[in-house]
This record gives sequence, C-alpha cells and structure tokens, in this order.
Amino acid sequence: MEDAGKAYWYAVLRLVGIILAIWFFVSYGCGILWAQALNSIKLGGYPLGFWFAQQGSIYIFVALIFIYAHLMGKLDEKFDVHEE
Repeated sequence: MEDAGKAYWYAVLRLVGIILAIWFFVSYGCGILWAQALNSIKLGGYPLGFWFAQQGSIYIFVALIFIYAHLMGKLDEKFDVHEE
C-alpha cells in the first residue's frame, strides 16, 4: 500500500510540475522573454507578445485549470482514490 501511495504522489507532483512549467513558459516566456519576437505576429490586430502578456496567459491559465481537473480525475481513478 505504501508503494501505491508514493506512486500516486509522484504522479500528482509530476502533473503539477508540468502544469506549472506550461504556465511559466506562456506567462513569462511568451509574455516577457520572447515578446519582441512574437510581436511580429498579429492576433486580432494586436501583436502576439502583447496579447500573451495581457490576455493570453490568463486564457491559458484558465484552460490549465480545466485540464488539471480532468487529468487529476483520471489519475484519482487510476489509483482508486476517487470520490463516488
């Protein structure tokens, strides 16, 4: 039982790490580091770097919440710790 618990927490921490890495990449990378390079691309009439800094990272964050909830539900079912 202890091994299953460790495997579950490893999977949870891995999922959280991946979600946070994606959020960091989008918010910091696309919104700040590569904003000048992305500004050559237009999205809805606005430079893409500006869009990521102002709105895109928020949209991605909200999408990641739903993705996390879905994947966490599958993970809970896989390790049989889901709620009925």
